[in-house]
Amino acid sequence: MRPYELVFIVAPQPDDEKVQTQIDTVTKRIAGYGGEVTKLSVWGKRKLAYPIKKFREGHYVVVQMQMPAEAVKQLDRDLLISENVIRHLIVRMDEE
Repeated sequence: MRPYELVFIVAPQPDDEKVQTQIDTVTKRIAGYGGEVTKLSVWGKRKLAYPIKKFREGHYVVVQMQMPAEAVKQLDRDLLISENVIRHLIVRMDEE
């Protein structure tokens, strides 16, 4: 398994429980694809540099994980079709 970093922005919700539910869903998907979350950081609600899908704010979440390379494409597809995730980026980290 290789180390990856995932940054995703959850659409602003009036209820923080919905944001936590989305974070739990993403971490369960990672585990379901044979990955392991090594670090999870919730940056909180921040203003976006430009509007995305008519939103001006979003909840930023950073996940560091170990994951098989073929499972990354599946996770990427899942995040693309998710209604609550307005933007995401998966980057392979250097092994040190």
